[in-house]
Amino acid sequence: MSPTPRTRTVAGCTLVVLALGAGVTACGSDGNPLSAEPYDAAEQIAFSGPTDVGKKADPDKPLEVTVDASEGRITDVTAVDGSGRHVSGELSADGGRWHSTSPLASNARYTVRVSTEDEDGAPGRKVLSFDTSKPLTKKRLNVTFGPAAGTYGVGQPVTADLSAPIKDKAQRAVVERALKVESTPAVEGVWHWVDDKKLHYRPKEFWPAHATIRVRSNLEGLKVGDRLWGGTAKPLRITTGDRVIAIADAATHHMTVYKNDKEINSIPITTGKPGFETRNGVKVILGKEYFVRMRGTSVGIAEGTSESYDLPVYYATRITWSGEYVHAAPWSVGDQGSANVSHGCIGMNTSNAGWFYEHVREGDVVKVVNTNGHTMEPFGNGYGDWNVDWKKWRAGSALMVGKPEAPRPEEASRLRPTAT
Repeated sequence: MSPTPRTRTVAGCTLVVLALGAGVTACGSDGNPLSAEPYDAAEQIAFSGPTDVGKKADPDKPLEVTVDASEGRITDVTAVDGSGRHVSGELSADGGRWHSTSPLASNARYTVRVSTEDEDGAPGRKVLSFDTSKPLTKKRLNVTFGPAAGTYGVGQPVTADLSAPIKDKAQRAVVERALKVESTPAVEGVWHWVDDKKLHYRPKEFWPAHATIRVRSNLEGLKVGDRLWGGTAKPLRITTGDRVIAIADAATHHMTVYKNDKEINSIPITTGKPGFETRNGVKVILGKEYFVRMRGTSVGIAEGTSESYDLPVYYATRITWSGEYVHAAPWSVGDQGSANVSHGCIGMNTSNAGWFYEHVREGDVVKVVNTNGHTMEPFGNGYGDWNVDWKKWRAGSALMVGKPEAPRPEEASRLRPTAT
């Protein structure tokens, strides 16, 4: 649309206002001609997408909206597909060009809303719609979230397993941006790339007790890389129970169990003896087994040696995949509370082991302190995620590199300007 008709419209409105007298308006509630309904900006803008009915856009190409500087400028552009995914974009300083900076999805329908302003400052609007074509390749990057739906302890990380390896940093950013985690109550958290095919998500601190965590993927249809497109992912919903944290102190030979920050039990224990020290650090309960047959050969102890063993074990709560448990150890009751004599597990009498077994669930936290062992591995032997400090955890995200950490709530309130 040319500027001339809009200029005539402004002049006409002014004449009407004068004829009707002071305090009476014809073009808007405040008498300002710029408050009139937005004009149709169709002739003002140029759009890179298809305009012919039935023609589909190539999702490999960026979206672009431009306007002739002599006719005004673009003030805002929003582009969203049928599933609610927004396209990121950048607007030039002079308002002459907007272009997408995130990939379009394939086989999707987009609605683009463009806001403009003419040389007189009058607002214009245009809504455009188009479809994107299907990708030529059938290779898909599917995502599987974990753990299974259910209720867990506050230490349980969320996991995402990819069907194909992603090494490129830009591609990782596309994937990570599409994986959404929302919790109620809300907490700060971020994904961390464990390897090319696995990500873990955790908050800065443990999840709140009785929280609801929802996980979903917006990756389907998005181009990830050359001949690789986002595939399906089943959404996940988990909840947390009470905040249960057990601290096993190898120096005092006691385990103290806290529920919602209140001590509920103190149990005499024994941990790993010299040469078989229990790992230090935060561990997350992986599962519970009422009966396990434990053999020394499973941890590298040769059969027939002085350290070999083959024992029936009850009330076994697993904390590492390599064989660390909290379990009943009736054979070492005399040393529990005074000495460390196990081969790496946390042993206690049968009554206490039964109590612990009944009062914990997957995802609850067992923190081991004051052993001479090394610190629990972050990955590969269970969930040692909490042994990575927050700065390093954020550095494992493809989106957080160089991004400042969000302030704590109390800091945010301090930094917020005071109303005048």
